[in-house]
Amino acid sequence: MVFDALRLALPNLFASETRSVLWKVIGLALLSLLALWFALRSLFLAFALPWIDSFLPGIPEWAGWLTFIFGILASVGLALTLALLMAPVTAIIAGLFLDDVAGAVEGRDYPNETPGHALPFGAALWGSIKFLGVVVVGNLFALLLLFVPGVNLIAFFLVNGYLLGREFFEFAAMRFRPPEEARLFRAKHSSTVLMAGFVIAGFLAIPILNLLTPLFAASLMVHLHKLLSRHDPGFPG
Repeated sequence: MVFDALRLALPNLFASETRSVLWKVIGLALLSLLALWFALRSLFLAFALPWIDSFLPGIPEWAGWLTFIFGILASVGLALTLALLMAPVTAIIAGLFLDDVAGAVEGRDYPNETPGHALPFGAALWGSIKFLGVVVVGNLFALLLLFVPGVNLIAFFLVNGYLLGREFFEFAAMRFRPPEEARLFRAKHSSTVLMAGFVIAGFLAIPILNLLTPLFAASLMVHLHKLLSRHDPGFPG
């Protein structure tokens, strides 16, 4: 069932119905990352650089190359910080457009079925914040285990697979079900949802392409919820 959902979700990423949302998310994410780059660079120039310079007078002339090394390390540090922020920034921006993606997918692939109801703005905003928290916590936890051989990759997939699978499936389900029923439906099919979460985690691990993770995850879970609902039409009865 997960593979069926994946087969249906991949074409949705670049379908004409979802293309406008795709460009909005990519454009806003890149603008936000560019703004963050200049903000971080300004902070470094305003605070860190003077602190480093205060130590330089005591450094012998022959060690002046330390200034050059400091500059390189600072640039690398800023680049790594930006890379770590890439997924969270994209997550919170894409979270605002998830209903647009879900609506486009439902209209394109399920034209004869009743469309889901978009979440109210407050709920959508809260969902974006939750997605942001999930991505940040999951990746920070996986990052802490980065230097533990044989554990880091497993931790990455377990943490992100569970958290992302849960959040995105409940989002798709709540377009058709009350929140409590959506959570119960997810719990009933937890193993299937977890497998789909692992697929999302794999997508998240691909550089550059991971910018599209929220859009891919929303599409995948819309299809999975549809398939599970057909398989289990009597729920919650």
